[in-house]
Amino acid sequence: MPQTVSKIYKALVFEDAVSLAVLDTTALVNEAIARHRLSPVAAAALGRTMTAAAYMASWLKEETSSLSLSVAGGGAGGKLSVAADGALRVRGFAEHGQADLPPRPDGKLDVGGFVGKNGTLTVIRDDGEGIPFVGTSALVSGEIAEDVSAYFHTSEQRPTAVALGVKIAPDGRCTGAGGVFLQPLPGADDETLTRTEQAIAAYKALSSVIEREGAEGVLRAFGVRDAAARDVRFACHCSRERAASAILAMGRKEAETIVSEDGKIVVHCAYCNTDHTFDGEDVARLFGERS
Repeated sequence: MPQTVSKIYKALVFEDAVSLAVLDTTALVNEAIARHRLSPVAAAALGRTMTAAAYMASWLKEETSSLSLSVAGGGAGGKLSVAADGALRVRGFAEHGQADLPPRPDGKLDVGGFVGKNGTLTVIRDDGEGIPFVGTSALVSGEIAEDVSAYFHTSEQRPTAVALGVKIAPDGRCTGAGGVFLQPLPGADDETLTRTEQAIAAYKALSSVIEREGAEGVLRAFGVRDAAARDVRFACHCSRERAASAILAMGRKEAETIVSEDGKIVVHCAYCNTDHTFDGEDVARLFGERS
């Protein structure tokens, strides 16, 4: 059964020559659907991207380290933007989250059409060492899994087999979402690389496996009995205090002009779809306290 809290599990497989990570992100995707009122295809695209970002963030050195993953392929959904930190707090949005597309001829959601493939996948990783790492790779298909695998190969020189899946029910809920990542360790031989490619091919319908058996079903298939587990949650860093700082940054004159015209200032967080609203008294108090 799907987890009420999303999880990532890690273990070594294939005679300890390959790092395995399995994620059940059903709860994470449902939170994104609820916050952004996503169309089914948008939920699938953003859910896959959030799952990939959670995996990447699981390698960050500190809880305060940060990572962003953006996908811009020129499709109907516009840009996908996801951010995460070392504590595996993930948030994200699709530029056009209500955009919808007809299913593909095989009946599956047209994630590739929603995302597009004429563009790039970009990762910015900040481990607090002064200079953030920026990696970019060309999109392969817009289906996300192939694009993430290509990113690892071209930008980080770490061949990684990736399977991602999100299943959306007729009522718009996510009933199964997750990812499988197989990353051969340095020195892995050709036979191990072949086994890795064959293993990932078994998860073309990963979302259905997660729906039926959870991440535990995938771990059992790999013979894993003891995996390290961590929680993954949808959580945003925005707050009323940060919104107030943004208003102070615009200056008293501009802030008062907006209030006089609109009666309020609304600071919107796209990542979690939250509005922080300040009326005239709030704005006067902010600048009064500052002075």
